[in-house]
Amino acid sequence: MLKRLTINLEKHIMKTRNFIWAFAIGALLLGACKGKDSKGAADSANQAKDTMQTSVSDSGKAATPAIKVDESDAKFATEAANGGMAEVVLGKLASEKATNQKVKDFGTMMVTDHSKANDELKALAQKLNITLPDSISSDESKTREDLAKKSGADFDKDYVKDMVDDHKKDVKAFEDATKNLKDADLKAFAVKTLPTLKMHLEVIEKIKKGMK
Repeated sequence: MLKRLTINLEKHIMKTRNFIWAFAIGALLLGACKGKDSKGAADSANQAKDTMQTSVSDSGKAATPAIKVDESDAKFATEAANGGMAEVVLGKLASEKATNQKVKDFGTMMVTDHSKANDELKALAQKLNITLPDSISSDESKTREDLAKKSGADFDKDYVKDMVDDHKKDVKAFEDATKNLKDADLKAFAVKTLPTLKMHLEVIEKIKKGMK
């Protein structure tokens, strides 16, 4: 009888601990999301996963641990997702507003190429338990708003400048990723995507040089 009571008490304590841990994680994520845009919220969620502990089941055995997220790999993924979504959003804008046909065509290419890469990254992130932003950051939203207010040659010039700057940063980030990422699948994604980014940079730099 005493043994049974002891076992029941241990189970109750385990359940209480698991509940407290789950509540603490939820509160942490909720607090982290407040005041942050989607990218910031994703970063906070991944940081919590990086320190996640294995819970204990009712049987007293360790439950199957959740996939632990490496913070540096997750940081790359969230940056890549945010940048990829921004390229699609701005590309759609360029395909509609640009007056230079080459700029318009480049915008269309951004939508096509980055939508494909974004889908691949989403599937990979789900597999790796990485939380990605579901919308562009406040900085990227501001860029879109500023570009949307412009038209004609002014729009073309500013969009092209933004694309040159963005792709220089992207190429550097993906080059570093091919060397430093810990997860093999995520590194393979960076290796596969890098040539496309370099091609984009080459094309947009040529367009910039050809503009008056």
